Amino acid sequence: MGARDNVGTQAKILQRLKINIHLSCHILQEKLIRISRTVKPTSSREQKRKRFDVSELHDPSAELVTGRASTSSGKGKNSDGEIKFGYSLVKGKANHPMEDYYVSKFTKIDGKELGLFAIYDGHLGERVPAYLQKHLFSNILKEEHFWFDPQRALIAAYEKTDQTILSHSDLGRGGSTAVTAILLNGRHLWVANVGDSRAVLSQGGQAIQMTIDHEPHTERLSIEDKGGFVSNMPGDVPRVNGQLAVSRAFGDKSLKTHLRSDPDVKDSSVDAHTDVLVLASDGLWKVMANQEAIDIARRIKDPLKAAKELTTEALRRDSKDDISCIVVRLR
Repeated sequence: MGARDNVGTQAKILQRLKINIHLSCHILQEKLIRISRTVKPTSSREQKRKRFDVSELHDPSAELVTGRASTSSGKGKNSDGEIKFGYSLVKGKANHPMEDYYVSKFTKIDGKELGLFAIYDGHLGERVPAYLQKHLFSNILKEEHFWFDPQRALIAAYEKTDQTILSHSDLGRGGSTAVTAILLNGRHLWVANVGDSRAVLSQGGQAIQMTIDHEPHTERLSIEDKGGFVSNMPGDVPRVNGQLAVSRAFGDKSLKTHLRSDPDVKDSSVDAHTDVLVLASDGLWKVMANQEAIDIARRIKDPLKAAKELTTEALRRDSKDDISCIVVRLR
């Protein structure tokens, strides 16, 4: 076979290859078009769920904000409209995703109306506060002692919930503070907390702190009795083993032998002199006194506007942490 015959043969082979490639691309393109027509578009919310398995922990009846949003707010009221609430959450200036979750709602059980309010300020991830949002109140209400001994039920539910969190490896190594408030028939208030999220009640216009800030320097003896230590480095807050800035928390598996998760519990009757309740994370309380917060919440009658003003004012004062706030107007 001559050189010209070889060149002619190779040219024919190349031409056939080009035709086959063109046909293959055309067929593939048609298949892709058919697939795209049969697949339902995925919403941004669905995409979030696929990216973050922790959303399976979300309770649709509760309110939620995570690191995927920088702000959130809303409001609600009880069945007769006399008690109203508003909430506002704003990402702080710290360089980490927002990890705050909250609950704010009314529900009825056996003819009794319950107002359920909570803030969960997470750290080292959102899985623990997400779990608390879905499970803590339901665990409290499932306690057989709840209706006749709420304090006992709160303590038991907090401890059991923490043990469950520690037993779930998929919840990671992070943790969360918690402040929960349960309003019974609009007449009696039960508040529990671990960590430094706080609840403050207005009685006759005076700010009454319903929680105790669980900080390492105030519970040093308990930490040291458990084999831990409290660091106090210049320019930093006291920390458990040089790591955590609270002495009680849910989760935190690596530090749990030196931490507590039992809550402090306090109750109060709600009478004509009790008009406002404020729950907030430490992003607010680090830059604002209790009385200041109560004064703002009382001055602004709309609880949603009051909650927004509190978080906005905390930002003005250069709060670095995430800021979560719920205002309940009782009168």
